[in-house]
Amino acid sequence: MSKLLPIMLTFFTMGFVDLVGIATNYIKADFSLNDTLANLMPMMVFLWFFILAVPTGLLMNKIGRKKTVLLSLLVTIPSLIIPIISYSFTSMLVTFILLGIGNTLMQVSLNPLLASIVTGNRMSSSLTFGQFVKAIASFIAPIFAAWGTVKFGDWRFILFPGFIVVTIVALIYLGLTKIEEDQKIVKAASFKDCFALLGDKYVLFFFLGIMAHVGLDVGINTTAPKLLIEHLGMTLATAGFATSFYFIFRTAGCLMGSYLLAKFGDKKVFVVSVIMILLGISFLFFKDKIIMYAGIALFGLGNSNIFPVMFTQALKRKPTNQNEVSGLMITGIVGGAIIPVIMGVASDALKSQTGALIILLFCVSYLIFLVTPKVQTN
Repeated sequence: MSKLLPIMLTFFTMGFVDLVGIATNYIKADFSLNDTLANLMPMMVFLWFFILAVPTGLLMNKIGRKKTVLLSLLVTIPSLIIPIISYSFTSMLVTFILLGIGNTLMQVSLNPLLASIVTGNRMSSSLTFGQFVKAIASFIAPIFAAWGTVKFGDWRFILFPGFIVVTIVALIYLGLTKIEEDQKIVKAASFKDCFALLGDKYVLFFFLGIMAHVGLDVGINTTAPKLLIEHLGMTLATAGFATSFYFIFRTAGCLMGSYLLAKFGDKKVFVVSVIMILLGISFLFFKDKIIMYAGIALFGLGNSNIFPVMFTQALKRKPTNQNEVSGLMITGIVGGAIIPVIMGVASDALKSQTGALIILLFCVSYLIFLVTPKVQTN
């Protein structure tokens, strides 16, 4: 338990990446951006998963998982300081770039570090609990932003200082915790070795699945407030709660998932999760407040356990290549860069957030494919 606590605190800092959703809405309003340009903000974060995830997996082989996690925390700290001292379109781009680099290092290395102390059937449920802790940070970010707006007239002034303190504590706590890493699965590897793993069709399926999952996550995170503004005429400060509402149910889903995955297994939980996401998106086409919030809730519950199932199945598929598989799977988080931009283009083309919802339907369609008999996820 003493080793698990600093890892879970670091999972909390991993959730800071999700502030990009509510931040994008504030930046869009503050700098009068259209949807296409505003949705480039998430790209500045998630593009780095494509560029650095595999190199990070290789770096872990050289310096170890814990040192890679500590490096990620060191990179995250300046990303949280910049918005406090400078607020411009350019400075926020730099913030999101550093946040993306730090989060890439963290997501590639933290999951395998958890695997160093948790093994066997507890892996999926432990990863889900980590996602639960991560989601806590995700849902409080919009609340802190709204609180800062009301109290100081600026959404940044509570959010970023609070997150800086937590990051520093996590850095010190993890740095002082001794964790024995399994050296048997660490071997020399190259870029070619990593991407060659995509030759296994199941690894490829899970890689694309993670792209779809993260696209859905970032997509609803960014789009939910816009939908409420468009459909119900809400203000941004009020509509911004939709992001927190999503993450409240995503957090609840992660907490339940840590039990459900252990009791019912990965496949059953995955199937029910995909059905929930599909229903959630369908409800968002309505222009009724209760139905839309019900859709956001279903979306959050459904999307809470998709990642740990696919990530765990990929690790189990190649148990002697866990660092490389981790880097490859985290590369799939680039879906959070690509899909929101496509959603922005679709929304601008249709002059409605309906365009964004259509793109989300394409993403969930791929997850539906993963539960067909052609793909085994148990």
